[in-house]
Amino acid sequence: MSIDPVVAFFLLGLLGGRMGSDLKLSSGLYDTLTIYLLLAIGLKGGFELAQSSVGALVIPVLVVVAASAVTPVLAYQVLRRGGKLAHPDAASISAHYGSVSVVTYAVGSTYLAQQAVDHDGYMSIFLVFLEFPAIIIGVLLARGMKRDTEWRELAKEVLFGKAIVLLLGALVIGWVWGREGAASLIPFFEGLFKGFLALFLLGMGVMAADRLEDLKRVGGFLIAFGILMPLLSAVGGVLVGWGLGLGEGNTTLLAVLYASASYIAAPAAMRIAIPEANPALSLGASLGVTFPFNLVLGIPAYHWMTKQFFLWIS
Repeated sequence: MSIDPVVAFFLLGLLGGRMGSDLKLSSGLYDTLTIYLLLAIGLKGGFELAQSSVGALVIPVLVVVAASAVTPVLAYQVLRRGGKLAHPDAASISAHYGSVSVVTYAVGSTYLAQQAVDHDGYMSIFLVFLEFPAIIIGVLLARGMKRDTEWRELAKEVLFGKAIVLLLGALVIGWVWGREGAASLIPFFEGLFKGFLALFLLGMGVMAADRLEDLKRVGGFLIAFGILMPLLSAVGGVLVGWGLGLGEGNTTLLAVLYASASYIAAPAAMRIAIPEANPALSLGASLGVTFPFNLVLGIPAYHWMTKQFFLWIS
């Protein structure tokens, strides 16, 4: 089978949810699995960083973050002009699509490993820095620089939310101690990674099934947006990866990051910054459409897109 078995667990959860099964993960287990995945990805990036030149990554990080600003701005225009969505909803959804999904990145990494395509763990550094810029852009699109925006509370939620704290903290730990110094942690954070990811995806499948109901009230526009916007963003990721001289695996992962949509950091931030936005629209699109699409079809498509582009320019 070409589909990674971890993706099959997501499909199992999705099927169970649609069939009305009582299958679900407790909130405590969901939080535990989220923490584990964030720490595991951060540690792997830190191990790679310990063997790399930090200075050499500064320019690539700046380029990747700057280029990522295109996604929320473009998404906002499409949603406002094409979908005729209200100003707050368009800004909120744009922030979700400009930010990134940690789990989509994790599945992308396992897909490349299954395909025996080399990629570097330091790509998780991009993951860290791509979490928050689109959220800030989304707020600016919705409110400008109005004084009534709770900027302090927003900054606290974005910069000190668990996603950033755990990813960045684990990355630093892996960087300082290195693979040899943290050898006792490797069996847990690497050996069990796919098993924990499978459990998490099982729960995400159930959640995605619930979000499909939200889309029934919206119509076909957001469904089309949830598929076409990631494809367009992935093209940008491939071009940026090629411009930075990244290899096939790393460029594919960058395309995956650009094509993913946040459903952890962005919803929490938008709840504070744009409370009038309807979360059913943003989560219905990002979790109900884009997340399943990326897991089943998108990631293989982005890899194929990268390979074809590299062959064309060679």
